[in-house]
Amino acid sequence: MDNPHPNPVRRRFLKTAVLAVASIAGAAAARQRLLFNPCLNPSNMPLAQSPWLAQVWQGLDPAQVWDCHTHLVGIGDSGRGPRVGEKLMNPRHPVLYVQRLFYMNAGVAASEPGTVDEKYVRRLASLTRSMPPGVKAVLFAFDWYHGDNGQPVPDLSTFYVPNDYARQVAKECPDAFEWAASIHPYRPDAVDQLEAAVAQGARAVKWLPAAQNINPDSPKCDAFFAALARLAIPLITHCGEEKAAQAASLTHFGNPLHLRRALDAGVRVVVAHCASYGSDKDLDHPGTRRASSFDLFARLMDRPEWRENLFGDISAITLRNRKPQVLKTLLERESWHRRLLNGSDYPLPGILPLISLPRLVRHKLLPADALPDLLTLRQHNALYFDLALKRMLNWQGHTFPAHVFETRAFFETLPHEAQPAAA
Repeated sequence: MDNPHPNPVRRRFLKTAVLAVASIAGAAAARQRLLFNPCLNPSNMPLAQSPWLAQVWQGLDPAQVWDCHTHLVGIGDSGRGPRVGEKLMNPRHPVLYVQRLFYMNAGVAASEPGTVDEKYVRRLASLTRSMPPGVKAVLFAFDWYHGDNGQPVPDLSTFYVPNDYARQVAKECPDAFEWAASIHPYRPDAVDQLEAAVAQGARAVKWLPAAQNINPDSPKCDAFFAALARLAIPLITHCGEEKAAQAASLTHFGNPLHLRRALDAGVRVVVAHCASYGSDKDLDHPGTRRASSFDLFARLMDRPEWRENLFGDISAITLRNRKPQVLKTLLERESWHRRLLNGSDYPLPGILPLISLPRLVRHKLLPADALPDLLTLRQHNALYFDLALKRMLNWQGHTFPAHVFETRAFFETLPHEAQPAAA
């Protein structure tokens, strides 16, 4: 027969054990809430009466709002072409493996067999469609790493998104997406591929030099630059340090000063993230200390001869690894604003640890009263969250004007001297 009066020591032990387990479980749940985005339904967002969201659209025409920096990714389970490198799928490479898990969580594409590619696209389309009609995202293709001989090297590629896949996804959702090609300039058929992409509706070309082995200052790029200038198709290229893709010893290819070759060729160049992270050699002053990549970008922006064809996109500038002074400078330099373009770098805004809203409040860049609505918005729609956050940024009265977000004209308006691509 059981003892109706259990030992008090045993009773205290059991109580302590239960509390300990509950505490551990609660801490784990709290950590999960801080680390992983719940990715709630954007159609059920409880912010219809939010005064902060109402401010987002004041003076802004949604039909002109194109997010110019949106990543299209997948693991290839759709059979339609996107792939990720073996290391990102292998727990033996924990940093890259966990990195992929965060990307997939942010893009609501958990590793349910056979659905990742489609779920990513469906989620992104739903986020875009949950904003006022007319808003679109420009989806990036991403070419292989290529050797110096111009041949693809899949084993050295972090991920791959073929042009045909980006084009097809945009064609299937014309109300939500446009697309940008990615073409390695060393390819023997690079110019032919560019002509074909433009004929099929590509709005731009995307490069990530450190991850693709592209030296923008190489003569190997000259024919491609000439074609970009002739077709008036912008080049969106990463500058500064690269963290999202394998870069190894090629980080120096992200030096903003390497872009002078393209600028001198008449290419419209968009410096991704305004080179807001990392440092590079100051090629103009050999032997000196490294300069911040952002300072080198600023040097180019201030050169009068490139004021018509050098631009910066403001994707990723709110990440916690960016210095607040970079944000303040971008807001203060109003003479740059006509050459700034908004992009989200999606899915990064959906990765919770990457952006600290309280930090922006502490640096007087964001009103504290906006935090609850922004946090709720982020859980429902990371794309909308990124746009709203940047619309609310304010440094001593300086804000980003509406035209920074109305990027459509940049991609649709071709200079009169541009020659159409071959059909």
